[in-house]
Amino acid sequence: MSGSSERLPAIGFVRTARTELERTPVQASANRGEEGVLEIEPEYAEGLAGLAGFDYAWLLSWLDRPDRPGAELTQVPYLLRRERRRMGIFATRGPRRVNPIGLSLVRLLEVSGRTVRFAGVDLLDGTPVLDLKPYVTKFDRPPGEPRCGWFDGVVVPEGVTPEDLA
Repeated sequence: MSGSSERLPAIGFVRTARTELERTPVQASANRGEEGVLEIEPEYAEGLAGLAGFDYAWLLSWLDRPDRPGAELTQVPYLLRRERRRMGIFATRGPRRVNPIGLSLVRLLEVSGRTVRFAGVDLLDGTPVLDLKPYVTKFDRPPGEPRCGWFDGVVVPEGVTPEDLA
């Protein structure tokens, strides 16, 4: 395929108590109390210098264990399961994607050695992390009150999992 890239190396792996997709919270921001650890591979440890000065970071992960391989271009998102409402995958935040890249905004609790302890778990134990970027308010938060499409009408309870929405 034109424009495709080589497989991206994992910079590390997430350690969480979550082992089943259906019992893993749907968004990090909806599970702020649960902690996890990112274990950085030794060759990337130096890249953590300065990260401890930030409160939040983006984890970009490779969702290597989808519940169904492949990606239908329209799906029923977890949060719309009860309504059975289909959305295009680019209007969703779910794991079944053309390129299964996860995006989690986590609160940094501690950066020590090769580990980053964080709050806001929405990943399975052992999930590969492709990149880690600090959250910077002046770059990451848009001005005003942005529209959020169908998400504007959905309540997301703290810690909600796909199993809860079945």
